Amino acid sequence: MKKINLYLIRSFIGPFLISLFIVLFILLMQFLWKYIDDLIGKGLSIMQVSELMMYSIARFVPLALPIAVLISSVMVVGKLGENYELAAMQSSGISLFKIFKPLFIVILFIATSSYLFSNYVMPIANYKGGSLLYDIKKKKPSVNIKEGIFYNDIDGYSIKIENKNSSNNLLNDILIYDHTDNDGNKKVISAKSGKMEISDDEKYMELTLYNGNSYIELESNRNKKNNHRKISFTQNLIRFDLSGFDMKNSELLYKGHYAMLNNNQLKYSIDSLNSILEKKKTIIFKRLSENYKYNINNSLDSLVNISSLNINRIYETAINKLRILKSVSNSNSDEIKYKRAIIAKHKIEWHRKISLAFACLIMFFVGASVGSIVRKGGFSIPLLISIILFVVYYVISISGEKTAKDLSVSPLEGMWIANFIFIPISILLFYLAINNSKFPKLSDYFKINI
Repeated sequence: MKKINLYLIRSFIGPFLISLFIVLFILLMQFLWKYIDDLIGKGLSIMQVSELMMYSIARFVPLALPIAVLISSVMVVGKLGENYELAAMQSSGISLFKIFKPLFIVILFIATSSYLFSNYVMPIANYKGGSLLYDIKKKKPSVNIKEGIFYNDIDGYSIKIENKNSSNNLLNDILIYDHTDNDGNKKVISAKSGKMEISDDEKYMELTLYNGNSYIELESNRNKKNNHRKISFTQNLIRFDLSGFDMKNSELLYKGHYAMLNNNQLKYSIDSLNSILEKKKTIIFKRLSENYKYNINNSLDSLVNISSLNINRIYETAINKLRILKSVSNSNSDEIKYKRAIIAKHKIEWHRKISLAFACLIMFFVGASVGSIVRKGGFSIPLLISIILFVVYYVISISGEKTAKDLSVSPLEGMWIANFIFIPISILLFYLAINNSKFPKLSDYFKINI
């Protein structure tokens, strides 16, 4: 039995690692396709791209593990059934539960590792990867001035050239609009030629202009014909700040974000946010009640001398007060709803780490049971059935998370609804597998009597 257990474990490890690699590769390609426009033309180094891919892969691991478990379980158990090895084990007196036991232990280890990875590694990956992706998005493309088109990526300047020589960085027929003062295009520079070079410290782009003119609009002469001052030059140096083209460290922007916290930190944040919310609700209720009492008292005082007052004025005053109260109430209600949504996102992230780990166990029983039931037809049929089931699981999971974020259901219900639905499905499939049941064939429903 020990040899059989080792054989089953060795048979499972290989397909599991291959499946995990394929799933991670697909998810990574999906990620790169999504952000391809933010990555192209930024002059990123191989190290920066590799770092982003590494963090992205780490973020996909908890999601990829249940899929890899499902596929590998189908492959291993399906192969055993296809080669009649499963039948041989059962005929020798080994129950299906005992056959699954060593694989279940491996899956239990994978599920535990998934939770630990989600709780301790993924927050760091989200933190580093999120800040790096933000910096890449904000990074401006490399200075690449095209002929005949205004270049506006340098803050405060619009540059146009007629033609350029890439070999020596020589530019011809240059036109520059200088609006660094944020007061329109009051300064215009034109030159017959110029040369663009990077400064020695690589912080500035130096544009040396030759044989040109500088036109400056004069404030005092705006209504006159000669409202510009012309300055001719044989050589003029303009330095452009390139700080906006560099990547910055934006990690501080993501510090404290719910996706960057482990479960202990999330629990602490949830408690703190709930405490803040309750204090806020108490303050709002107190303010509204005080204002309401004040208005009533004022109205009662006014009613003493009602014969001397304008009735319409009383009505208008009361209506205005009610409108103010309604506006304040709606505003505070939106604030409370926003804070509740933030708390819900923290709880969703807390449940996500556990639910994805638990999904590994469910997907194992689904895949292994399907592979045992569908014994003929190779891998295609059981694999197709399992993938369809996982797609259904994933759609339900995504829908549950969305409804939880919308505060339609609790985070517990939203993040566990897919698991709650698939637990009885996995139990049913496992029951059918134990009892050597088979999926009905389509031919059984379409028998033709001759």
